Amino acid sequence: MDKKEFRKYLIIAVLAIIVCFAVQNLSLFTKGVSVLLTAMYPLVLGCVFAYLFNIILNSLERHYFPKSQGKAAALTRRPVCVGLSFLIVILIIALVLNIVIPELIRAVKLVTAGIPPLAVRCSDFLVAKFKEYPEIQAQITEALSQFDPKEIDWAALTAKITGVLQTGVVGIISSAVGIVGAVTDTVTNIVLALIFAVYLLIRKDTLIRDAKRAQNVYFSEKTNRRLGHVLDTAHQTFRSFIIGQFVEALILGSLCFIGMKILQLPYAAMSGTLVGVTALIPIVGAFIGAGVSAFIIFTENPMQALIFLIFLIILQQIEGNIIYPKVVGNSVGLPGIWVLAAVTLGGGLFGILGMILGVPLAATVYKLFFESLEAKESAAGGKLPEKPKAPPETVPPKAPQKQEAPAKQPQPKAKKRSKKKK
Repeated sequence: MDKKEFRKYLIIAVLAIIVCFAVQNLSLFTKGVSVLLTAMYPLVLGCVFAYLFNIILNSLERHYFPKSQGKAAALTRRPVCVGLSFLIVILIIALVLNIVIPELIRAVKLVTAGIPPLAVRCSDFLVAKFKEYPEIQAQITEALSQFDPKEIDWAALTAKITGVLQTGVVGIISSAVGIVGAVTDTVTNIVLALIFAVYLLIRKDTLIRDAKRAQNVYFSEKTNRRLGHVLDTAHQTFRSFIIGQFVEALILGSLCFIGMKILQLPYAAMSGTLVGVTALIPIVGAFIGAGVSAFIIFTENPMQALIFLIFLIILQQIEGNIIYPKVVGNSVGLPGIWVLAAVTLGGGLFGILGMILGVPLAATVYKLFFESLEAKESAAGGKLPEKPKAPPETVPPKAPQKQEAPAKQPQPKAKKRSKKKK
């Protein structure tokens, strides 16, 4: 038996043993996978951060002394551009929070200030209704007169109240500890992810070179070509989606702000920013921002909240039918029905992150599938791929018209030259 065949069968046997062991010990296998994913979460998050920041980094590096060939520019280009990319993102986040948080605090103050007068109005309404219906007032008075405080078991009531208070205090303490632990874990994971992302961005050229060396050694040329095509398709799709989604969110937020200013609605800056930020989530994101903004506007004027909802529904129709297909849909190359399916499935499996990443992932699979399908169709029968080429048949009649004009021009020049020779 050849060494290659032996190694192939050995790999298949090892994989079969691993699958059988995982099926027989499914609970242990799932626990091990969950522990491994938990440990790798900061690294995976760092890779995501590095990919997102790399889009900004590439643009900055193209404009950082592009014509300079000196050592100083070469040594400082990567660190300076990495620092600037992080600074740009931090400034954008700070700007969004500076616009949204003060308006939210203002809305909460309006709600809390409106609760006491509302309670007074409700009590006055009930007192007035009791006076209008004396029968209800008499029944309440009769029910209260039958109440005898001496028949109450105060010891049992005290024990119940004490038990409820103890349970509540323990629950509050455990909830506080859980919240502190969750916040600590989140902050730790984000810090580790950012550190790992910085390392990846600074040494990305070396890492890419080493990865290519490993590919050339451990994989065949055919496998490397296929893997390179898959990675290149995924990179182009994800990059186009991220840039297009950001531009689309910026356009939608700006249009929402301008429209609210024209309609003289309150909280225009906060609502436009909130709608734009949540629009980063495909399809459903803008509705989330609209719901929060409508509730905040409702605290000040319910009629204006209704006007805002009508305006945003119209704006969402324009965005969904005109802006999104032009800015994001064409760049990703995924039909609308599959965009909705990707958002629904990704959100159900992985939440908001699944909604955001589901669309470019589905678009990548969609492109690769149809490339493979067209290749197999062309291999099976060469006539099938020629069908899309039928419409350009209207072009040939125009070609001879353009060729006839220059063909007539050199004839008189030839005659003049012949006269001069004579």
